[in-house]
Amino acid sequence: MDNSSELSDKTQMTNEERLKLCRKLDADLEEFITNLPKRKYQDGWPEDRWEEEMAKHPFFMKKVPELGEELHPLYEGLQKLKYDPEENEPYDLAIAYKDDGNFNFKHKNYRLAIVAYSEGIKQNCGDHEVEASLLNNRAAAHWFLKNYRSCLKDCELALKIKPMYNKVLNRAANCCYHLTQYNKALEFCDKLLEDNSNNKEILDLRKKCLKELKEKERNERKKDIEKKKQKKLEDDLIKEIVARGYQIEQGCSGNINLSQLEPYFPELAQYKVSLNKESNSLVWPVVFVYPEYKIMDYVQQFNEHDSISEHLNIIFETYPEWDQQKKYAPGNINVYFENLEQKLVKVDDKKPLGEVLMNPGYVIKRGTPSFMIFVKGSDAEKMYLEIK
Repeated sequence: MDNSSELSDKTQMTNEERLKLCRKLDADLEEFITNLPKRKYQDGWPEDRWEEEMAKHPFFMKKVPELGEELHPLYEGLQKLKYDPEENEPYDLAIAYKDDGNFNFKHKNYRLAIVAYSEGIKQNCGDHEVEASLLNNRAAAHWFLKNYRSCLKDCELALKIKPMYNKVLNRAANCCYHLTQYNKALEFCDKLLEDNSNNKEILDLRKKCLKELKEKERNERKKDIEKKKQKKLEDDLIKEIVARGYQIEQGCSGNINLSQLEPYFPELAQYKVSLNKESNSLVWPVVFVYPEYKIMDYVQQFNEHDSISEHLNIIFETYPEWDQQKKYAPGNINVYFENLEQKLVKVDDKKPLGEVLMNPGYVIKRGTPSFMIFVKGSDAEKMYLEIK
């Protein structure tokens, strides 16, 4: 008993000895660290891009990566672990995709939400509640993107699974309203009112649908009347052309359609042949060609009762800029058309247009009568007559 007490007193350290030992251990550790081989750290983030790299790290990122954006290997690994079909049941995957979709939806990333919900739907998890919810959520994302057709399609798919899904019925009714499918919207409204006949929102929507439906039907009746009226005008026009015996390119007697009467020239596109009911006359777009200068004049409305000279007198009331020699003037020009044999036929420009067009060799091409104008006795006239 006394011996052990003696030993204890001999081994006990004083405070001074304890401090001395601590200083020695600190010095030894510092010497050890100092003498370690110097090696550059290779696996760290570059100093100039550490913030960028940190933002990509799944532990520190503040936003979900965009579609097509390169993923951090750790993030990719976590995604694979979470969505690996070999590690997860279809139900678990559907829920995981639904959660992702809800996260993106909450942050108004509706397109990413649609991608996530679509992946969840693909799992065919077999749980009707989950499948209907995924379709409803995807419909909601389409709604906020104003993809009303896609939204309605998802609503209808959800209703096949869960027919009395009020949230979906409501959205489907509103989609139909925006798509002007008012009868269909009324059907959805009536289903909702079966469950709650005092639903003010749906009652108001139903009222708007009825109003728009009546307006739509009225407009359709007007369009139908206008269409019939236009058809009558077109039939009368063709009837008058046939009655006069005018030859239309690619047309035969009694078998003319309006597509053959569309003007080729952009300047005349809005002035195709029409029927003047008051004078019972046809009004044509006409082209005057000046081969010597490769220039044309366009007469947008040329009544068949008017003579060619009447319009030429207006055109040449003053000399055109391109007529440097001042040769083109009424009384100093000849008018021709090209017949079926591609020969030039001289025209009496004092005759009405309608009489000229009745010439057996005249063919109206592209709904636009055209004539060639030459200075009398000019070299250009002689050359073209020789060629033709």
